[in-house]
Amino acid sequence: MKIARRTLLATGLALPAVARAVPADPVVERFPLWPSAPPGGEGLKIADEVVKRSPNGPEDDIAWPHVATPMLTVVPAAKPNGAAVLIVPGGGYTRVAVGRKGGGISRMFAERGITAFELLYRLPHDGWAAGPDAPLQDAQRAIRVIREKGSRWGVDPARIAALGFSAGGHLAARLGSRSSLATYKPVDAADRHSARPVVLGLFFPVITLAAPDAHGTSRRELLGADASPDRITRFSAENDLPADMPPTFVAHAANDPAVPVANSLRMFGALQAAKIASELMIFELGGHDLPLTQPDGGPHPWPNLFLSFASRHGL
Repeated sequence: MKIARRTLLATGLALPAVARAVPADPVVERFPLWPSAPPGGEGLKIADEVVKRSPNGPEDDIAWPHVATPMLTVVPAAKPNGAAVLIVPGGGYTRVAVGRKGGGISRMFAERGITAFELLYRLPHDGWAAGPDAPLQDAQRAIRVIREKGSRWGVDPARIAALGFSAGGHLAARLGSRSSLATYKPVDAADRHSARPVVLGLFFPVITLAAPDAHGTSRRELLGADASPDRITRFSAENDLPADMPPTFVAHAANDPAVPVANSLRMFGALQAAKIASELMIFELGGHDLPLTQPDGGPHPWPNLFLSFASRHGL
């Protein structure tokens, strides 16, 4: 999959571009995250909307500028080892850049025995009652649903990680630090489960909403144009990390032109200050991306680096 660089910068990039063949398609499934309407949508008239990320891109290279029905897409492991990952794509909170058929990152994990669940989450600009916590409601619900239903795909409920990319990194970081925050009333048996992932992976993440390192689009879409300093502090993902913050792996390219690498440096500094097990990888090159393959055709090291860290911490 090859996507124009200007398209990546405009959307805040969801997942790293994939430039290698993958085995025959697994049986991918999609299902709604909530048993009925998501919370906080009373009186709203929102319809799911899909756009192509680039005019001549692959059929499933799409993004969702409006999300009425949050979904999970399951890419099952052919030989499950019990582990699962929740993939949280980005899009600058203007849209969610994720397809319907399971992306290359998910398929890479599935090849390694790890079942992947891709999250299509709601966006604050659609007017949900929870505002900037609407995406967090969906992320919390996703972990709980995976714990409730995961045995169908051979998933051990104690071995679920969350990986966030770009603005999805902000959401994944908040999922880790606010897993116990009551953002919605329980709706069924799934909500008896913890929303805490066992480990986090944050890749070229949006973290801070404070100047000068904030990704402006993400801050505006999440908080509005005139957010107060207190609100900016509250929703910046590096602040107020709890003692039970999951072990966290952070990776970024030093030459990222969209989300300053200082976001990852801030997050790592906060993790270390809170004495949370953490690892930081800053790659010289990569831009706003960490692909599976490098320009010379060799594999990028980030998947093995993440999995080595994650395996030490329960995945």
